Amino acid sequence: MDQVIGNSARQTHNFVCYLRVTHVRPISFPLELGRTAGAFDVIGVFQLITAIKGIRVRRAAAVAVTAGAVLATGALTAAPAQAVATPTIAAKTGFVMNNANGAALYNKGMDTKLSTGSTTKIMTANVVLSQANLNLDAKVTIQKAYSDYIVANTASSARLIVGDKVTVRQLLYGLMLPSGCDAAYALADKFGTGTTRAARVKSFIAKMNSKAKTLGMTKTHFDSFDGIGNGSNYSTAKDLTKLASNSLKNANFRAVVKTKSYTAKTITKTGSVRTMGAWINTNTLLSSYSGAIGVKTGSGPEAKYCLVFAATRNGKTVVGTVLASTSTTVRATDATKLLNYGFARLG
Repeated sequence: MDQVIGNSARQTHNFVCYLRVTHVRPISFPLELGRTAGAFDVIGVFQLITAIKGIRVRRAAAVAVTAGAVLATGALTAAPAQAVATPTIAAKTGFVMNNANGAALYNKGMDTKLSTGSTTKIMTANVVLSQANLNLDAKVTIQKAYSDYIVANTASSARLIVGDKVTVRQLLYGLMLPSGCDAAYALADKFGTGTTRAARVKSFIAKMNSKAKTLGMTKTHFDSFDGIGNGSNYSTAKDLTKLASNSLKNANFRAVVKTKSYTAKTITKTGSVRTMGAWINTNTLLSSYSGAIGVKTGSGPEAKYCLVFAATRNGKTVVGTVLASTSTTVRATDATKLLNYGFARLG
């Protein structure tokens, strides 16, 4: 079939034979190309050209067959992408973003100011871990004031023992896993400045607000170190997601918030070692959602049920927040829906 074809009748006969033996198998189309309009037209052109000019046709025919098959089967037409259904959540507000670039993936009232409950403690940890020359092994003596504070506010507790010496690292686990307000108080007292405990706590809260401003959390204000507010402790789903994203840049923060259970060994007044009861992370997504890496729960009469969450799958990280959900179970369900949606959006 490499010979030069000299007349139209002979050329047409040979060309058809050639098509029968050289069509590309992966492309499915009728062998009798005359039944497929697109293929017939293309081949007809090549028949005409070769009949007139008497040129070699192997390559031309191969191109014609391929082009005809493509036209016949629509192989160049991409299938439309399936739309991802936007989830419905019970939480009053929610926000999800791509951690790599901050691009929004989901928004429900993302700028609505709401009470944040213990998600406030993300900022408490952020401020501590931002301290210059931080020594995570520095010891803090637990004061009676921290215990009294827990009792007075019926607050969540790490069950720290008055007089025990606890490291800063241990306090961070006590802060973020069981959501210990006593641990939060100890950290604010340790890293605030001033000659009195009240002054140190006040200065620490000022550091929290300064950091919020630095991070562009324009709709956030803190008036407490743990989320037990005094009438002016609020943020938004978008702002808290920004905070979580920034906090996750710190390796120590990441290590703490992804931990399901932690047992601290503290030093008692007499110098002996006390093995504390295990601190269990209140973030149930760490057990229920594949790839979950944090971050923090929150709840309260005003805040309802909140969750700042993050997960990594296939090298992609999604971070988000739900505020004012209806229960601990539902906030986890809300977060799960939004994580699934976020990853689906990212592809």
